[in-house]
Amino acid sequence: MDLRNKRILVTGGGGFLGRHVVGELREIGCTSLFTPRRAEYDLTDVDAVRRVLDWSRPDVVIHLAAVVGGIGANRKHPGTFLYDNLMMGVQLIEACRRRGLEKFVCAGTICAYPKFTPVPFKEEDLWNGYPEETNAPYGLAKKMLLAQLQAYRQEFGFPGAYVLPVNLYGPWDNFDLQTSHVIPALIRKCVDAQARGLPEVPVWGTGKATREFLYVADAARGIRLAAEHLETPDPINLGSGHEIAIVDLAHKIADHVGYRGRLVFDPTQPDGQPRRCLDTSRARSMIGFQATTTLDRGLAETVAWYRTQIAASSRVAA
Repeated sequence: MDLRNKRILVTGGGGFLGRHVVGELREIGCTSLFTPRRAEYDLTDVDAVRRVLDWSRPDVVIHLAAVVGGIGANRKHPGTFLYDNLMMGVQLIEACRRRGLEKFVCAGTICAYPKFTPVPFKEEDLWNGYPEETNAPYGLAKKMLLAQLQAYRQEFGFPGAYVLPVNLYGPWDNFDLQTSHVIPALIRKCVDAQARGLPEVPVWGTGKATREFLYVADAARGIRLAAEHLETPDPINLGSGHEIAIVDLAHKIADHVGYRGRLVFDPTQPDGQPRRCLDTSRARSMIGFQATTTLDRGLAETVAWYRTQIAASSRVAA
């Protein structure tokens, strides 16, 4: 599909991933892009779903809108995370199906994988168990959208595609310590501790859990490739293919920040899923996707971006 001539609705287009997807689409020459805000179109409201489609009249929908957060936010708001993510996606897919859309691309989550999925995670293992408990409601809500797209392809021929991005990071990430994921949270803690001369930084969990991280610009390119080339609703993983323990990640972030204090791990807080690392061979073979940004380069760029935001905020405050 040549996206340059299409009217494209990007839900969540003003969010972390959405900003980068919109930038990726503009870079290849897309001009008819629509990025509604929740204040105008709350997609949990079916009337708002109809209105946003009437407004944008899209050929393609890239559904990125989601209620997300780290382990703490998932534990605090499991009902909200399940309801909002399920209703936004279910209603939008159904409304698009009725309108004869040319392509629907949905971003899922690797939180949908079973807690003890064999590493590296393969797409065919997605249904082989229950997700890790701290984020299961969110993961299950997003996984039902995959089931919906597969069922709609079978019954209606609906042209859906479903991608599973691994943990993302990069500029414009959420650095709020109450809701952020591990990389932005650790960057903020280390930068703050360095500025205040604090001798230690607390880190959730034992540090033994492992994660894989994908730079957000790489993820945006993968989503664009899926919109162009993916002709099946079967899921594909988007990842870097590199696994790192949280303890090693924390020390790497401290080094990039230049923080020389101690990192104190708190085993009373949950680690979450024991391991996460994806098999990305399906993405390479089906859409030609491969991550190009190393973790060190991505962390350096993210730390630099965060520092510019602090400097800008200080100038405004002054």
